[in-house]
Amino acid sequence: MNISVVIPLFNEEESLQELCTLIDKVMQENYFSYEVILIDDGSNDKSWQVISELSAENSNIKGIKFRRNYGKSAGLNVGFSKAKGDVVITMDADLQDNPNEIPVLYNMIVKDGFDLVSGWKKKRYDPLSKTIPTKLFNWAARKASGIYLHDFNCGLKSYKNAVVKRIEIRGEMHRYIPVIAKWAGFSNITEKVVQHQARKYGVTKFGMERFINGFLDLMTITFVSRFGKKPMHFFGVFGTLMFLLGFGLFSYIGGAKLYAMLMGFSSKNIADMSGFYIALTSMIIGAQLFLSGFIAEMISRNANDRNNYQIEQKVGI
Repeated sequence: MNISVVIPLFNEEESLQELCTLIDKVMQENYFSYEVILIDDGSNDKSWQVISELSAENSNIKGIKFRRNYGKSAGLNVGFSKAKGDVVITMDADLQDNPNEIPVLYNMIVKDGFDLVSGWKKKRYDPLSKTIPTKLFNWAARKASGIYLHDFNCGLKSYKNAVVKRIEIRGEMHRYIPVIAKWAGFSNITEKVVQHQARKYGVTKFGMERFINGFLDLMTITFVSRFGKKPMHFFGVFGTLMFLLGFGLFSYIGGAKLYAMLMGFSSKNIADMSGFYIALTSMIIGAQLFLSGFIAEMISRNANDRNNYQIEQKVGI
């Protein structure tokens, strides 16, 4: 099979018929063998009824329904596990992604050899309340991840099948699939300018809280990708620095007090000096960070996937 199109959705009954018709038209024109996997993320409208009818009419269309709303990451994760196509393409169900982009995205994987191609909605039909936070989010994601994409959160992406089978998406980490893919060893990542269309039906399902959650998830994925296997390298370094800083300040204060006593000078009691409490707090924080790193290291070394390495090829074994 050439292509699997994975589409997570929530309350998109009005757009599904038109979307599947457009996808089928593109596939037929380009002689692609394909499947469309629609993941109903606990919709409370008639989305599942529409999916069932579409599947009955076209055997290429398949559906999965969640009992409740789990989020986009869950939908993608389940869709990826079921995808059989050589190339997996994700898109949103709201018709803001254009199915006519599919052939080029497919060729960039098959002919150009990229592991992942991320769409870039260079010209967006969104209000400023959405576009400005999006630009800030993408700037922060580029700086933190080292992957220079303009639009991390674009739903229109294409992947080698091997990529989606070797990554796990949970929580709200779908925004950082390129980061997760790179972490798994798939570093041949690029982007393509894609057409962004104005929403035709319904309203957006995302509010401003997604940007706050996005930055929190960015911190999580950055930390896990860099220090997930070696947490002591993070906690231990900062813990040692904090402890040495506090110990140095305490030694200076104690030494000065001892010198004053030996020379017969009058001086404040150490307990009356603010520096003493700063030094004490710094040493306590340093010790806590070091112990946190030690505990995290023990947890990491006992994790089930501690020796789970991505092996691309073998020879003579």
